[in-house]
Formats: sequence, structure tokens, C-alpha cells
Amino acid sequence: MKTADMDAMQPIFRFAPSPNGRLHLGHAYSALLNEKMAGEAGGRLLLRIEDTDQTRCKPEFVDAVFEDLQWLGVRWEEPVRQQSKHIPEYHAAILKLWDVGAIYPCFCSRKQAAVLPSTDPDGQAHYGGICRGLSREEAQLRLQHGEQVGWRIRAVGDLKKEWGDVVVAKPVVGSSYHIAVVVDDALQRVTHVVRGRDMAAATSIHRELQRLLGLPAPHYHHHALVEDGEGLKLSKSRQSQSLHELRLNGITAKDVRVQLGFAG
Repeated sequence: MKTADMDAMQPIFRFAPSPNGRLHLGHAYSALLNEKMAGEAGGRLLLRIEDTDQTRCKPEFVDAVFEDLQWLGVRWEEPVRQQSKHIPEYHAAILKLWDVGAIYPCFCSRKQAAVLPSTDPDGQAHYGGICRGLSREEAQLRLQHGEQVGWRIRAVGDLKKEWGDVVVAKPVVGSSYHIAVVVDDALQRVTHVVRGRDMAAATSIHRELQRLLGLPAPHYHHHALVEDGEGLKLSKSRQSQSLHELRLNGITAKDVRVQLGFAG
């Protein structure tokens, strides 16, 4: 991992939301913290739209990201990278990993895949390995027949114990968070990844993909999460109050900054 190259570069931070709903206070905290740390380091702040999941990501939520961040007063550099416009680059990385045997196509349904009693940090059952031993010829034939495929990393060592052969790319969209994020961080020369503590476990997947692809490894910092009154992290899926709703209720950007500890 080429951390020495990273150290010699101007610090580059990025805020990278997925437009599958409106931003909430947790996103605001992460965006403001990235802006603050970038400023203190004399670095740059990039904005990236991570929208490879076209079943959940919507154009109106992309527009809402810009609207909410502008309201907060966050400033970022242009152009903004939007992942859905760069799928061929992620596909090229997938093929490179397959060529060296680092990943393999898996044709199992969710039910077929979940056969081991052990689980990963996300609570999902470790993959039982049904497709791990497929020959390249058999796998290629099934791909040519149009079977749905998820690409799994051929995990070893601590990664295997923690995550197993985790899916790093999914059907249809041709990518997933794991592949796309390491490709983008390298292409954008990101030196510092500042994100929520809930993403800490995924760092081992990203570092392994960086190693396999020969990409530099950023410095990682995982911040505390903003929680609701029940002690649960804010979440789009739980319909946590959005920044847009706060704004409609008369809350100002200054109020949000004060609440989150960025009053200066």
C-alpha cells in the first residue's frame, strides 16, 4: 500500500453520500467534519455522488444533496464525480481482479449463499463457497448465458475470518460500494477518508482491494455517529428527520452547526 506517496501529496478529503434519500444530521456532521479537517490540514474537499445502486438512488435526491450542503454552507471543489457515469471503470477493475484470480463470479441466490452459521460485521451469514471452486471455463459459460452474478473476493487470513468471501460487486449495476469506492479514491487522489464509525469494519475490505489492484491506501478516520433520542444512529431507512424537514421547521444552518459542534 503506497502510503508514502499519499504523505507527499496535498491532503484531499471527500464527502461521498448516496442519493437514496434526503440527508440528515448524521450526514451534516460528516460533511462539516470533512470540511473542518480539510481546512485545518491545508487540504481540499471533494464531493462525490455514490449512485451505483440505480434501484434506490434518484435524480431528485442528487439535487437535494447539493441543496442541503449549500444551505449548510459547505464548500467543495468542482467537478463533482458521479459514480453512475463511470461504471466502465469499475467493470475494468472487476475484470482485472478476475484475471488474477482475486475474485470469482457467484451465481447463488441469497438462500443458497447463506449456509454457514458464522456472520460478518453486518450480521450476514458467511458465504458457504458453492461457486468458489468453479473453473473459469464453467463460470465464463454461465456468464455468457446471462445468469445473474455477484462477484466475491477470494478472502484469506483475517479478512476471511471477519467477512468471508464478501460480495464486492453486484448484478445489474455492475458495481458495488466496495469496488467503486477504492477505484474512485485512487482516481481522485484522496488521501484522507473521514466517515462514520459504522463503516470501520469495511476498511479491511477496502485495504485488501487496494492491495490487489495496486492502489494507494488513504488514511482512515471513523468518527462517532449522531444518534437519536433512543440511542440509535440516524438512518434514511428509519426515516430520521432530514435536513430539509428541519429547514421547513425553521431551523437554520447556524442552529445545525451549533448543535453538531461546528459553531466557530
